[in-house]
Amino acid sequence: MILAIDIGNTNIVIGCTDGDTCVFEERLSTDLRKTELEYAVDFRNALAMYGISRKEIEGGILASVVPQVTRTVKRATEKIIKKDVLVVGAGIKTGLDIQVDNPTQLGSDLVVAAVAAVADYPAPLLIFDFGTATTVSIVDEKKRFQGRMIYPGLQVALDSLTARAAQLGAVNLEAPENIFGKNTAEAMQSGIIYSNAAAVDGIIDRLEEALGQKTTVLATGGLAEKVIPYCRRRIIRDDGLLLRGMALIYRKNNGI
Repeated sequence: MILAIDIGNTNIVIGCTDGDTCVFEERLSTDLRKTELEYAVDFRNALAMYGISRKEIEGGILASVVPQVTRTVKRATEKIIKKDVLVVGAGIKTGLDIQVDNPTQLGSDLVVAAVAAVADYPAPLLIFDFGTATTVSIVDEKKRFQGRMIYPGLQVALDSLTARAAQLGAVNLEAPENIFGKNTAEAMQSGIIYSNAAAVDGIIDRLEEALGQKTTVLATGGLAEKVIPYCRRRIIRDDGLLLRGMALIYRKNNGI
């Protein structure tokens, strides 16, 4: 069993995989103030909830887009499993053909998700990741990572709107019953959800036009559930991409 941890700007995803099976997946808040011991306690508690002992874990792998906490989380994980933890980054074997200008600037989460997507789905691929930012990874028909798009995530857009408009208060990220908002709160909810859904549909159209062919479209990330039900294009939601991708990279780098 492999312990996989993905550190995002908002959440840390922790989970275990056993072969191709995801045993569990949970989300914790990313907190720059937490100590190594505090993270270790969080991870130990998560494992205990699912009845997983340290002896069952053969190794660990970590992907991070928050450098400030990478080392702390790595040490916390090693404190729990008593084994070295592999960190996705320069020098790690991924098997992914990356065609961007500077591969070192490519987020490890995007690499990990693409590795799993290429292994499990027909190319070409578009991979939407709905987190603090919304990213779109483009993989061509030869399974080469050609580039990505980045734009503000739903919560970031909503927070910016409420911070800059004096008469607009905070609302939940939920679609109202009617696309036409009957009050200010519903109007904001409708605007955020449906504008993002329309953006996804439009981005798919434009990227398929640029690639010259139809694509397999995937969605992952903590906020995917807020948007995908309101999109018109066929999109496969796969919340296990990160864990499966890290497991594949772990096995590749350990000759398993």
